[in-house]
Parts: sequence; structure tokens; C-alpha cells
Amino acid sequence: MTLKLNMLPPSVNNMSVRVFVRAAGLPFEEENVWGQTGSDEYKAKVPSGLTPSIEAEGLPKGAMWESCAVMMYLASREGLTNLYPADLERRSMVDSANFYTLSILYPLVARATYPRLSFSGYPGEVSTSDASDEGKESARKAAEDAIPAILEVYNQFFLADSPFIGGDEPSIADIRLASTLEFLAITDLELPGWLQEYMERVESTLGDAYSEPAGDVRGYIAQATGEAVAS
Repeated sequence: MTLKLNMLPPSVNNMSVRVFVRAAGLPFEEENVWGQTGSDEYKAKVPSGLTPSIEAEGLPKGAMWESCAVMMYLASREGLTNLYPADLERRSMVDSANFYTLSILYPLVARATYPRLSFSGYPGEVSTSDASDEGKESARKAAEDAIPAILEVYNQFFLADSPFIGGDEPSIADIRLASTLEFLAITDLELPGWLQEYMERVESTLGDAYSEPAGDVRGYIAQATGEAVAS
């Protein structure tokens, strides 16, 4: 069974796994499931209705989801220690960075960008409430303003002694972080020089494996920005 990747092209969550399978050189089949994730057919395979998800032989339920979990599984299965270090000390940096990205950085990025991207917000968020437009923008801006301090943690800790997280070549943590940072293009933030250099370093090292999926995200952002300007 060929690895099947169910994905949504504009999503940075999905982008991370799309970059990974290309960087890893894995044979895969990619399916755009835009508008299908709520269907009975999709949920029969992926009850969460989430993407990215993979379908692969050997998985206990035939499928799995969550970007970092997918990358960790595939890298471990294929012995890709260049992308997911076997050395526990290096792996600790990768795992810590990934969970920090998912639990701390990404929620702020989502709150700061989803309203401008016309993405559905999460239940309970100000953006999905009956708050005024001013209140929603105030909440969005608060999330945006909190991001620089979070980013500085990567500079001071995860990237202080090496060009990439966990070593001298990109890991799954770099793929996940750089993909996440793509959404910041739609915010009002001015990225610090070190971060711009880091993103360029990740892309130049990974080449087309990064640039191709990034093109879909950037194209969507350009469209969203154009619509915002037009309105």
C-alpha cells in the first residue's frame, strides 16, 4: 500500500507533512481533501475529521493524523535519523521544540492569522463569538503582539548553538516551525533578521521539497491579502 497523504494545500499544518515526505524521499500519493473532511466517507477513516492525515499499511487503525506525530512515526519507521535524531540528547531538542510550537506558538499564530485568512476559528475563541468587530480585532492584535517574545525563545535556546534545531541539518522540528512561520506573512509583524535568515536557511537546504508546498500556502496568503486590499 502506497503511503497516502490527505491534505489541504493552504494549511501550514498540512504543509509540514507535505515538506517532510518530499524531503524524506518517500513514495506517496497526495490527495486534496478540501471540502471532504466532514463527510461520512472521510470520517470513517479519520474520525477526527482532521488533516494532515496519512493512510498506511501497518498502522493499527489504518490511518493517523497530527502533523508532528505523523513525521515522528514515518521518520522512525524509515530510520530517517537525519530528520529525527536517534541520539536522545539531540532528539530532546527536536521533541521539545515541536511541542512548544504546537502548544504555545501555533495557538497564537492561529488567533493572529485565521481572521485574515478567512479560516474558521476554534470554538470558544473570540473570533467565533458574537463580539464586536473591534473586540475581535483587539483579540487578534493581542495574539499578534505576544508572538515576538515566543519566537525569541527559539533564538536563545533551540537555535543558539546550531543552524537548525537539534543539529547541523534540518529536522522535523525545523520543518514544523518554518511551515508555521509562513502564516506570519499576513500579520503586521516585522520579522527579526535572525528569523528571516533561519527561514531562508531551511528553504535553501531543503530546496523544492520545501518550496513546492510553501508555494500553495504563499499563493493562498497572496490571494487573501489581495481580497483584503480589494475590500
